[in-house]
Amino acid sequence: MAAITLNVNGKKRKLDIDPEMPLLWALRDSVGLTGTKYGCGIGQCGACTVLVEGEPMRSCALPVSVFDGKKIVTIEGLSESGDHPVQQAWQEVDVPQCGYCQAGQIMTTVALLDKNPSPSDADIDVALAGNICRCGTYNRIRKAVHIAAQKAR
Repeated sequence: MAAITLNVNGKKRKLDIDPEMPLLWALRDSVGLTGTKYGCGIGQCGACTVLVEGEPMRSCALPVSVFDGKKIVTIEGLSESGDHPVQQAWQEVDVPQCGYCQAGQIMTTVALLDKNPSPSDADIDVALAGNICRCGTYNRIRKAVHIAAQKAR
C-alpha cells in the first residue's frame, strides 16, 4: 500500500492504496465515482476514458501511482446538473442506446473540442476512433459533437 493523492474533479483525495491498482478501480472503488466504465481492461474500447491534465486517457490500463498529484476529470466532474454543452448535445440528439460507452465518448469529445472548437467529420472520426460503441450510434455521436461545438462557441 502507498499514500497516493488524486486530484479528482477539483477535490484532493488521499488514498492508502496499492500503487499498481488501475486508476479505473481507484476511481470506482476507492473514490466512489462509478460513471467511468470498465469495458475491456486493456485500454482499447474507450469506456474508461477520463481527462488527465486535459488529455483523454484510458483509466483501466495504467496504475494509479502514475496519476499521483495530477488533475483528473471524470464524467461526474463535467457538470453536477448535466448541463455541460457536450452532455446537452448528447441528450438533444438522443445518442445513447445502451449508454455504456457514453462517458468515454463524452470525455473524448470534451478533449477534442478543447483543442479543435470546429472539428470536421474526419477530425471527429479520428479523435473518437478508439471509443467503441457496440450499438453503432456513430452518426448520432458525430452530429452531437457538431452541436456541442456550436453550443460551446
